[in-house]
Amino acid sequence: MQPWKVGILLFDEVEVLDFAGPYEVFAVTALNRGQADEYKPFDVTMISETGQLVTARNGLMVIPDYSLNTAPSYDLLVIPGGIGTRREVDNAALLTWIRNRYEEVQWMTSVCTGAFLLAKAGLLDGKRATTHWASHERLRNEYPEVTVVEGVKFVGEGRIVTSAGISAGIHMAFHMVKRLLGTMVAEETARFMEYDICFDEHEHIETTGKPSIH
Repeated sequence: MQPWKVGILLFDEVEVLDFAGPYEVFAVTALNRGQADEYKPFDVTMISETGQLVTARNGLMVIPDYSLNTAPSYDLLVIPGGIGTRREVDNAALLTWIRNRYEEVQWMTSVCTGAFLLAKAGLLDGKRATTHWASHERLRNEYPEVTVVEGVKFVGEGRIVTSAGISAGIHMAFHMVKRLLGTMVAEETARFMEYDICFDEHEHIETTGKPSIH
């Protein structure tokens, strides 16, 4: 079994938990944990536009693994949010990269206001999506072609999964672990992280996507 390659986008003023939460979930997921044949099913790396140091919210400095130009192929991308998205929605190079990568990946996900980057790239046209509760109206007003869903942790529309604010990205990541590897693996990962999660069908809306077999 080849590991799923997960890429997480970074940019200045990215919200820390938006990227660190999903990173932790995917990175600590393991099959046969503690056994001689323990296997990590996700290979997680981070990308920024230039590949240089990024200053996240509240001054946290992070060195990504790749630039947009050097990033490898991915199966799943995470587009986080944060105040920096207000600048990045006008970053033509980044939006083009997101749009092109959508054609290659099996799953495109966002956390919080990362949904604005997907919307600006045209990936949410005619779809349902969610974001941080404080940005629902702004998403509606700026992108009327997107149907904004409130009161859920995440929304799945085929190969795109958008999640609500900050910690909701952790829920979204667990959902992807469950979807790709099954409920038992997701629940075991949550126990390992000592994270209380309930896979409640009322916490999300999802349509059935048909990604290629990995």
